[in-house]
Amino acid sequence: MKLQSYTITQGKDRAPARSYLKSIGFTDADLKKPIIGIANTWIGTMPCNFNLRELAVDVARGIREAGGTPMEFNTIAISDGITMGTEGMKTSLVSREVIADSIELVARGHMFDGIVALVACDKTIPGAAMALLRLNVPGVVLYGGTILPGRYKGKDITIQDVFEAVGANAAGKLSDEELTAIEDAACPGPGACGGQYTANTMATVMEIIGLSPMGLNAIPQVDQRKHEAARRCGEVIMQAVANNLRPRDIVTRAAIDNAIASVAASGGSTNAVLHLLAFAREAGVPLTIDDFQELSSRTPLLADLKPAGRYTAADVDKAGGIPVIAKRLHEGGFVDSSARTITGRTFGEEAAEARETAGQDVIRPLDNPMKKSGGLVILKGTLAPLGSVVKVTGLKRTSQTGPARVFDSEEAAMHAVLHGEIKPGDVVVIRYEGPRGGPGMREMLGVTSAIVGEGLSDSVALITDGRFSGATRGFMVGHVAPEAAVGGPIAAVREGDSITIDIDARAMTLNVPAAELEERMGAFERPAAKYTSGVMAKYVALVSSASDGAVTSQPGG
Repeated sequence: MKLQSYTITQGKDRAPARSYLKSIGFTDADLKKPIIGIANTWIGTMPCNFNLRELAVDVARGIREAGGTPMEFNTIAISDGITMGTEGMKTSLVSREVIADSIELVARGHMFDGIVALVACDKTIPGAAMALLRLNVPGVVLYGGTILPGRYKGKDITIQDVFEAVGANAAGKLSDEELTAIEDAACPGPGACGGQYTANTMATVMEIIGLSPMGLNAIPQVDQRKHEAARRCGEVIMQAVANNLRPRDIVTRAAIDNAIASVAASGGSTNAVLHLLAFAREAGVPLTIDDFQELSSRTPLLADLKPAGRYTAADVDKAGGIPVIAKRLHEGGFVDSSARTITGRTFGEEAAEARETAGQDVIRPLDNPMKKSGGLVILKGTLAPLGSVVKVTGLKRTSQTGPARVFDSEEAAMHAVLHGEIKPGDVVVIRYEGPRGGPGMREMLGVTSAIVGEGLSDSVALITDGRFSGATRGFMVGHVAPEAAVGGPIAAVREGDSITIDIDARAMTLNVPAAELEERMGAFERPAAKYTSGVMAKYVALVSSASDGAVTSQPGG
């Protein structure tokens, strides 16, 4: 093997470097082996990534057993759930870029021969994958695992139930004592949010796209089997280094299409649109937001998972794991089964070995899907010329026309919802929350869950240039582009304007005359920057539209 780490570790002129490394326990023998970076996103601020320190030990063991030398390093993580509804939530999507940048910098600086990325919460997964695609050295992603569901009144619950309970409490439908009881029960231990929300959606994507060994990500974080999964990843990365199998060999257009199909089939998060667009740009693969519509339309919804379904992410593991989803897609011809995976085997070879639990009904058979088409729909029109995203999983209606209720921040909209100011038939518009306008494109789980909790989800729609948590459900349209802060049409909406959302027509229309809309747009004045220094200001200067993945780096190639 031709090892790039030898540039740092071998030769007489590298004696100073070896001296440093020997001071912390590395030997000459260690430094002649492939050096594998373990990019750990452990952090002590949330349950999602809490056990990753332990799993890093197992990864390192697997690397050593396979003849390599592990070197662990850390990066950051931001909890979407904990920061939700606050100014802190603006840092979440920004953190994806910082995670990618920091992994890239450490790996370039230390010239690792391979990387195992330990990830869990929402932005650590795409951030790590983006870094691997930039570096294009052999890389493996291991998801730390879902949290187990909580139990309340004999039913499984997740953090989604807590957010919706806040709205129910505000509406007088739930007592303070019941709200506290749900709060105390929903999160019983370490692990990422427990439905097919963003973390578990992206964990599914990682196996389907081929960067995670199939069958490992669905194991819950507190399950003892996760330790063997971590050790296995140490073995897999060493095989990839020996075979010079690199991320861009794996993440082809076919693999990305496979991943989009898995999001559609599993009822996954709308955030996957942002992240897969970002992957494509890092890999130098052509992909547009319109491609999601085509792939979702031809792929059946197979998984009965929260937020709209009955089951939690831990139930996917009980059903046989993500390989069962892969097998359905493979057998139905909804994927390119010749795509390579990190093990060196094809998607089809891995999927064929799925071990489905007899009698499970978490993942439906091909002849009895939840819906004949997938959960994602791309809407365009006068309000979103560059596109917007709605998740139709669980929706009972396909259109709505109503008066706009306009808010220039999430907080203003939340206040209106919690104080009974939103009425049936309203179309709530939340703007200046896009990648630049927020900045950071906050998720709106607090507002969307409050609408559900208030009992308005069957009659109220919401549109925003921000984004949604994977736990969001209801008639909610996000990622509106162009965003308000750059003069997108959403900035021209006025209180009481009629808006039509038509999912069947894939259109979102502001019902005002074209001449009037043009006049309003001509009067637009760009708002003052909310941040003028630091990382947030740097992000605003660099970030692209949501329709391009809200990336800050130039396309790869």
